[in-house]
Amino acid sequence: MRDVKECGIPIETYRVTAADGRKIAAYKFGNPEQSRFTKLSGRTGFSKAIKEQLIAKYGCKCFIYQETINERDLQIDHRVPFEIDGDNETDVESFMLLSSSANRAKSWSCEHCENWQQKDRQICLSCYWAFPENYNHIAMLQIRRIDLIWQGEEVEKYEALKKQAILNNQTLPEFVKTIIDKAFVR
Repeated sequence: MRDVKECGIPIETYRVTAADGRKIAAYKFGNPEQSRFTKLSGRTGFSKAIKEQLIAKYGCKCFIYQETINERDLQIDHRVPFEIDGDNETDVESFMLLSSSANRAKSWSCEHCENWQQKDRQICLSCYWAFPENYNHIAMLQIRRIDLIWQGEEVEKYEALKKQAILNNQTLPEFVKTIIDKAFVR
């Protein structure tokens, strides 16, 4: 549906009850007078040059999780969602490299943000999903986030941390926060 909308075709979403009683989304074409067809409507494929420029500047890392990833597995994504800002393929800084997992998380969060309806670019520019290195909110919520990745030989440290969390009857995030809290108590 998102691809259809991005091509300028108005789509209306509504809820229906499925045979099993669950509420699910259904779609119908919207008012044809609201069509937004232009010569450049819809997504375009990203050029290899943009990916190469991003890798040259930042390395083969996911912008969100900061994990090193094979170049072919990195996905190019708009910092500000296409739905809000359109395409600006001339400015490499308008894009970021993401793992597929980070890209799905970002898409879901952005699509469920209040700004998805408002379409205020400035709100997106101060969001974690656009600039994880410097943000004021996550999808307009006062949340702060740290994503930690253990790779290779570091996995042993992760397993030890996890084991200690279980011994303390805590989830891993709770245990990490406890360690941080203790580090700040002087």
